[in-house]
Amino acid sequence: MARGDDSLDNKDKNVKKTLREKVLERIEKMCLMDDDFMSVVLQHKECMELVLNVILGKTDLKVSECKSQYSITSLSGRSVRLDVLAEDSKGIKYDVEVQRLDSGAQPRRARYHSSLMDAEFLKKGDDVSSLPETYIIFITENDVLKGKKPIYTIERKISETNALFNDGTHILYVNSQIQDESALGKLMRDFHCVDPDTMNYPTLSEHSGYYKNGEGVPNMCKLVEDLVREEREEGREEGRAEGRAEGREEERKNGQIKTALKMLSNSKYTLEDISELTELSIEEIKELSKKHSA
Repeated sequence: MARGDDSLDNKDKNVKKTLREKVLERIEKMCLMDDDFMSVVLQHKECMELVLNVILGKTDLKVSECKSQYSITSLSGRSVRLDVLAEDSKGIKYDVEVQRLDSGAQPRRARYHSSLMDAEFLKKGDDVSSLPETYIIFITENDVLKGKKPIYTIERKISETNALFNDGTHILYVNSQIQDESALGKLMRDFHCVDPDTMNYPTLSEHSGYYKNGEGVPNMCKLVEDLVREEREEGREEGRAEGRAEGREEERKNGQIKTALKMLSNSKYTLEDISELTELSIEEIKELSKKHSA
C-alpha cells in the first residue's frame, strides 16, 4: 500500500475512533429520562413490571409482553412511535413515555396517544366492547401540570354526578422533579441517575449497568451510532433546505433588482411606484439609481 493510502487509512480510523468516543461519552451521560436508553432498559419485562407497580401503587401486576419503539400509524397516515408498549396478564395495555420537554407532554398529545392505541387494538370486525383497557403514562422532566404533585391521575367523569365514566382509558402524568423517600420518589431518582451503581432499585441498576458497562454496551453503541447518523442526516437535510431557500431568496432579489432597473430607466415611475412593485426599500432603489447613473 502506498504511503498516501496509509495516511487516508489512518485518517479514516481516527474518524471512527472519534465517533466511537463520542458515542461512549453520550452513553455514559444517559439516564432513564432519555427515551432511547429508557426504551432499551424497560423492554425487559422485569424492569417494566417494577416501574408499573411503583407508579400504579400495585404489587401484583405481571407484564406478559413488552415492546420498545413500537410504531402506530393512523388512518390519515400519520405515525407515532411509542417509547415502550407493554401488556399485562389481564390484557391491559400500557404506553410509557418520558418527556423532557413540556411541549411533548401537552394534554392533547396524551389524548392522541390514547386514540391511536384504541385504533391499533380494535381489529376489523371486532365489537367496541373488546377494546382493551389502556394506560398512557407520561414521565415528565418538569411539573407540567403545575400542581406540585408527584403524580396526576386523569380519568373521565360525568359532570352531573361526579361518577367515573369507566370507558377503560387512563392517563397519568408522573412528575420526576419530586424525588423523596417514597417508592415513587426513589423511582424518579433512579430515572435521573447516570450511574447504575447508585440506583435504589436493583432491577433497574442491573439492566442499566448491562447497557452502560456490561455485555450490552455494543448493542447500545449501535443504537446511539444510528441515532448520531440520523441526526447528522437531518442536519444535512436542514442545511440543504436552508441552501435551497437562500438560493430562492437570491433569485428573488435578483429579479427585484432587474425590475427596479428597468423602471428606473422610465421617468414615469416614481421611487414610491418602484418600491411598491418590487418590495425594495426607497434607500435600496436610490442606491441602485446611483450605480445605474454612474
